[in-house]
Amino acid sequence: MVEGDAQGVRYLYRPIDLLTIGREGEAVGELLRNARELGFNAFNITHPCKQLVLEHLDSLSDDAARLGAVNTVLIRDGKFHGENTDFSGFARAVTTQLEGATLDRVLQLGAGGAGAAVAYALLSVGVQHLTIIDLDATRAEERAQSLRELFPDREVASGTPDAVAAALENANGLVHCTPVGMHQHPGMPLDRSLLRSNLWVADIVYRPVETELVQAAKAAGCRVLDGGHMAVGQAVDAFRLMTGLEPDAERMRAQFLDMLAKGL
Repeated sequence: MVEGDAQGVRYLYRPIDLLTIGREGEAVGELLRNARELGFNAFNITHPCKQLVLEHLDSLSDDAARLGAVNTVLIRDGKFHGENTDFSGFARAVTTQLEGATLDRVLQLGAGGAGAAVAYALLSVGVQHLTIIDLDATRAEERAQSLRELFPDREVASGTPDAVAAALENANGLVHCTPVGMHQHPGMPLDRSLLRSNLWVADIVYRPVETELVQAAKAAGCRVLDGGHMAVGQAVDAFRLMTGLEPDAERMRAQFLDMLAKGL
């Protein structure tokens, strides 16, 4: 709401927490329709509804359709339209915060829901060879295969954690998309000795922003993209879609970091 105030826009932004109201993710369609009747005109969608919401939408952006996931819903002429700013938020973070970084070969840890958006973003901004590693070998290969179909001119490989060291040897960048490093799951997703100064490192965990991986990467001399950039990036794009106004990304990041510092 701070960005809205700065732009001279007054709006009501209310959370609809499934746990609080005792509803399952499958209720997302009913909740959207009820909220539309109450005058809401846009929604942010989060876990576990990013795929469940699809059947309740009237249209999708091309990227949301290719990803099979939606995190922003707009009401246009009474119809529900789905967008995905998870991928665009991460893509924006890479292009603005890692400007000039080599994007030839990237290793991604994690093939889950967030990993899908990140992998799509990486290929969208020019990564030529992407290796996706996950504890679940089947999930990693399924993710890689879907991306090979979407980006037939790129190389997309999959693997399990025992392949991390070898995959990182020739990589230009490392992207972390697993829960490791969150407050509830402290630790490092890989051996810190594998980090080197000519490697750029991106983490999508933002609670805390200074994860052990971020700290270790900085200590190793790497260019680092903390998880706050993706979180703010998706919000920047969602704000633009919802209001038609151009947000101030730096102001939104400052507010985001202030909120985290206050435990909000």
